[in-house]
Amino acid sequence: MTETQMVAAPGRVNLIGEHIDYHGLPVLPMALGRSVRVTFRPRNDRTIRAASAGPYGDRTFAWTPNMAPVQAGDWENYLRAAAEAVARKWGVLHGIDAAIGSDLPPAAGLSSSSALIVAFTLALLRANRIEASFEELMEVLPEGEQFVGTRGGGMDHAASLASRAGCASLIGFAPLSVRHVPIPPDWAFLVAHSLQTAEKSGASREEYNARRVAGVEALRTLGFPSYAEAMHANAAPPADPLQRDAFLHVTSEALRVQDAVHNMERGLPEEFGQLLLASHASLRDRLKVSSPPLDHLVDAAMRSGALGARLTGAGFGGCVVILCRRRDRPEVRSRLFARYYSGRAEFEADQHLIDAEPGAGALHF
Repeated sequence: MTETQMVAAPGRVNLIGEHIDYHGLPVLPMALGRSVRVTFRPRNDRTIRAASAGPYGDRTFAWTPNMAPVQAGDWENYLRAAAEAVARKWGVLHGIDAAIGSDLPPAAGLSSSSALIVAFTLALLRANRIEASFEELMEVLPEGEQFVGTRGGGMDHAASLASRAGCASLIGFAPLSVRHVPIPPDWAFLVAHSLQTAEKSGASREEYNARRVAGVEALRTLGFPSYAEAMHANAAPPADPLQRDAFLHVTSEALRVQDAVHNMERGLPEEFGQLLLASHASLRDRLKVSSPPLDHLVDAAMRSGALGARLTGAGFGGCVVILCRRRDRPEVRSRLFARYYSGRAEFEADQHLIDAEPGAGALHF
């Protein structure tokens, strides 16, 4: 009997650097101590069978070259995305029987979808006795996720793969790099769900993709091949309002990432917190990816004793990340519950108000 194996890939919270990874600019996420787990057994044919708890159910399909997506919003597309990512570099291989579990809240901006793709990709590779490097995985995973229809960048996959416990990860893309930045031990983070879901595979997908398009068009208008070069030249923003706002967000957010690393390395939490607030304001006012629940949650966090807060993830719902002093976190949590969650029947503490500790990536477990 073939031995059963297990792989796990964590979700991530992006501390700062939102909507800029797909423009090739560095970002600063950290992996969470929560993950998607795939328990699997290799097959001798090219069938992929996966069972998931909850409302998702079971999926079975034949692994073939150049597969097409199934209906939009179906979680099978993430499994197919993993298979396509593997096939692009290593070809169509033997399938697996898999059971999938997760303690990550879905559609929360914590990269549960990317964690699923990462974990399922690793399961397919290990079932076929292939040990891929970080660089090899990053060649195929970001493009693989576009199979689902979301034109994001590589931050989620890099953070899920390469993060180190106790650290944030400064992830660069031109060239690919990861620098682990130790988080001061007296800093603490909360991840708080707005109770508004952010389905990247659903109605929000086109809005998400439109932000990328506006940023690309801004560069084209200005005649620069990359944002790094535009920033080096201190380029003025284009006149078109959508392009201007996208350009101003991307360039200012990239500078905030640099400042955030400086503040983290020097143990300056108040300054780091102000950068979170500035990031949220730019996402709200320039990219317009925030929402009233997210804005209310950021305000409630600050009135509860936080040093900074901002939406994290693509926006349109999901979560905010909150910085506070470690000694203050229980009080911030209690006050935030009273100000935002009290009386809301859908609130579940273990899913919607999470102590976010910096965990290890899938390659460091």
